[in-house]
Amino acid sequence: MLEIATAATMLILMGSLIPVTIRVIKGPTLPDRVIALDVAASIVVAIILVHCIQTGSLYYLTGATVVALVAFLGTVALALYMQKGGSS
Repeated sequence: MLEIATAATMLILMGSLIPVTIRVIKGPTLPDRVIALDVAASIVVAIILVHCIQTGSLYYLTGATVVALVAFLGTVALALYMQKGGSS
């Protein structure tokens, strides 16, 4: 049962990357792209965690943590850039 649930979850997560990628490419504004990139990073973290559940290994948990932290720092940096008058 766990195999079916994790496989279905993986398909849903990978399918949800498609509209997020479209939003990153089309925009229309910089805040839309920033939010879409943050959502994409969250989906990637979820995919890594589901893979850890599927395989039963803990090797990729550090990678998931690093991706989450880099995404957070990138979002904060872009928010500060936009606050100081960057392109919108």
